[in-house]
Amino acid sequence: MAKKMSKNRTQLETFTVQAGHYIDPATGAVVPPIQPSSTFARNEDYSLRLDYSYSRAGNPALDQAEKILAELDGGADAKLFNSGMSAIAAFAETLKSGDRLVAPEVMYHGGQTWFFHLQEQRGIELVLFDQTREGALEAAVRGGDTKVLWIESPVNPTWEVIDIEYAAKVAHDAGAILVCDSTVAPPCTCKPLELGADMVFHSATKYLNGHSDLTAGVLVTKEKNEHWDGIEFARLHLGNLLPAFEAWLLIRGMRTLFVRFERASVNALAIAEHFEKHPKLEAVLYPGLKSHPGHSIAAKQMTSGFGGMMSFLVDGNEKQTQKVATSVRVFHPATSLGGVESLIEHRKVVEGPHSIVPGNLLRLSIGIEAADDLIADLEQALAQI
Repeated sequence: MAKKMSKNRTQLETFTVQAGHYIDPATGAVVPPIQPSSTFARNEDYSLRLDYSYSRAGNPALDQAEKILAELDGGADAKLFNSGMSAIAAFAETLKSGDRLVAPEVMYHGGQTWFFHLQEQRGIELVLFDQTREGALEAAVRGGDTKVLWIESPVNPTWEVIDIEYAAKVAHDAGAILVCDSTVAPPCTCKPLELGADMVFHSATKYLNGHSDLTAGVLVTKEKNEHWDGIEFARLHLGNLLPAFEAWLLIRGMRTLFVRFERASVNALAIAEHFEKHPKLEAVLYPGLKSHPGHSIAAKQMTSGFGGMMSFLVDGNEKQTQKVATSVRVFHPATSLGGVESLIEHRKVVEGPHSIVPGNLLRLSIGIEAADDLIADLEQALAQI
């Protein structure tokens, strides 16, 4: 079998804009249709007419969305779920009691909460490493018989940068697999599988969709193997695949992924540079700043922009920090990220009492509005304290 030739960035952008070079064979439509049927009739000999029998197992829009995602990430296959947490839970179904899972201390809190649940209820050995300390990842992985190393890069919401290529080497040397949460660094800028990861996870709710109108999660694998078979089995029998309409919305969103991410990156860098030495901030956390400790690694991994995610450390207490978040007029004080609209949130409140995120941290998701309007809004909000 001939080796699949990977597309370059320009080819991928065209492929995505055209929804996978889609043309409907029946009508010539350039937009994939939605097939809402829950069941599919069979032929006279009771064979399947195509590959569809029941919508819990798949639908045409889902297949098209997965085809685009596998191509974008350079993977052998992609599986979509009805939320990011559903994807994480399906992956977790492949872990057994006693399996060792290593992850960063700061990461997407919903995923970490589920990992803690697995530790308590299923006997998974969970080891967290300090992503700010050199050598901590390697020490954690080599400290036992590690099954999975799960990382994010950049880390949400403090935006430290983990070297994916280095993490892959450490994991593989220890006989573990590397799974990379690349939600904030989508495949228009970062390719974890090409850097050595075995699997990549995205909350497709975020940049991939980009319009804050659906929830979805996706896992993309470098190769089909027994581990991947277990994830497919879990999705089928848990019934948590993405429905047809949401899959169609995701295709619609991905068509503008490259231009949305580029605009958000330009806006975010302008905002980060403007506020980098602001008198009412302790720090601006953004990998696109040359002063950021992980900038050089981020520049190596994120080849088409640093995205729209950043955090402000307010020079004030939690009450004052929350005051900034509620004083905005252009930003929306809301959870989530990666949409066309800009969001701001007091992250510690969102994560809850067990969060180790600083109380003076504001997480910002920069959208595609006019950068000057966003800067002016943040200036007036900071002026309230």
